[in-house]
Amino acid sequence: MIDYNGKRNIFSKPTKKSNPLRIFFGLLIILGLLFVNRAVKIGKITPLLAPTPTPTRTFNSYTQEGETHFQAGNLEKAIEAYQSAIRINPHDADLRAELARIQVYSTSQITIDADKQKRLEEALATVEEGLEINPQSSMLYAVKAFALDWYGASGVAGDAWEEYLVEGEQAATEALQYDNTNALALAYYAELLIDQQKWTQAQQYIAQALERDPTLMDVHRVNGYVQESISNYSQAIEEYKKAIEITPNLNFLYLSLGANYRQLANMSERTSDQNYYFELALEAFAKAVDINDQQGVKDPTPLLSIANTYTQMGEHFAAARNVLRAVQFRPEDPTVYGHLGIIYYKARNYEGSILPLRCAVRGCTAEESCLVRNGGAECDPEDIPDIVIEPLPLTANSVAYYYYYGSVLAGLHETRNNYCEEAVKVFDEITASFSNDDSIMGIVQEGEAICAYYGY
Repeated sequence: MIDYNGKRNIFSKPTKKSNPLRIFFGLLIILGLLFVNRAVKIGKITPLLAPTPTPTRTFNSYTQEGETHFQAGNLEKAIEAYQSAIRINPHDADLRAELARIQVYSTSQITIDADKQKRLEEALATVEEGLEINPQSSMLYAVKAFALDWYGASGVAGDAWEEYLVEGEQAATEALQYDNTNALALAYYAELLIDQQKWTQAQQYIAQALERDPTLMDVHRVNGYVQESISNYSQAIEEYKKAIEITPNLNFLYLSLGANYRQLANMSERTSDQNYYFELALEAFAKAVDINDQQGVKDPTPLLSIANTYTQMGEHFAAARNVLRAVQFRPEDPTVYGHLGIIYYKARNYEGSILPLRCAVRGCTAEESCLVRNGGAECDPEDIPDIVIEPLPLTANSVAYYYYYGSVLAGLHETRNNYCEEAVKVFDEITASFSNDDSIMGIVQEGEAICAYYGY
């Protein structure tokens, strides 16, 4: 008999007592793993080897980008950056005030009335959105006054231009009611008053703006405009220079600076003085061109200013060269064709002026617009860009193209070309809209007299 008592069982594992601490820590680990797994699923914890997500930009970064673009002179990119900032932070009324301000300034680079009007309406809409957020914002009312002033004074408002100025004055008054120390409101009010020919009041308000904050570009720009309006061109130049020192890459400041140098040239009696000021004007306009080139901005305005200066100097070839470059910048823009036509007319290239003027006034085909851009040389029929020029409506900004077109047709009328038939139609259109403008009607009546001689 085999005795198993007190002997080890060689066929079964020995039993072991359970450790309560070990069980407790094991449960904690299990619970922790369950928590981590759930956090990963709902996105609170990123897996260790998961790709890093693209960082989200803050509205501050877009605001800084917008200010940088504005300082650099690229107003379109500045607008895009501020619009992005507003999408991220839609309840910030101050962002809308700055966006609207830049939208107004950007119209200085727009030559087509319809496009200028659209941008100004966008600026006003931006202001109204901001006022829904903060109906007592002095800055929003100040920018509203600025937008309404440029809307009324730019010629795009038609016969309603005075209404925009009156509404702008009301906005400026409201801005000052909410903050009578707002230097921009004071400056924009002064600009409105100048456009209403209230020169004494304008000088009072701009003096207050300068006292409140002489560090603002807008304040010196408006003071330059005030001085210019009272024919104080030398002081205007100094103010535009101060504005440029604050914000050195805004091309519209150089355009204003150059225009005042050109005024001094026109007032000078000595040829040497005239040439000196003309050269300073050309330098200012060239700087505006350089800024555009650096930013990739296709703005024809500085080139047109250069062309006007060369025309006054009697250098018509140089003038035409610059307008042709402007046409290459904006080949679809009828205003640059009209400007080229006037340059040709003043250079006594009367035949050459007809087609570009017709493009502006009546529109022209792709073949005709290519002929203009090619300096009158025939284009390759198989390589003509599809650029059809739409006619410009008759407005205060386009009327010069109309009366130059009518005048050159009347002056070159012959039986074989029958130019007076079209000239009389143009003169009738001008008369219907500008019968109260003595200077314009004087030009029209001279052309009508020529055509009347031929029986029209």
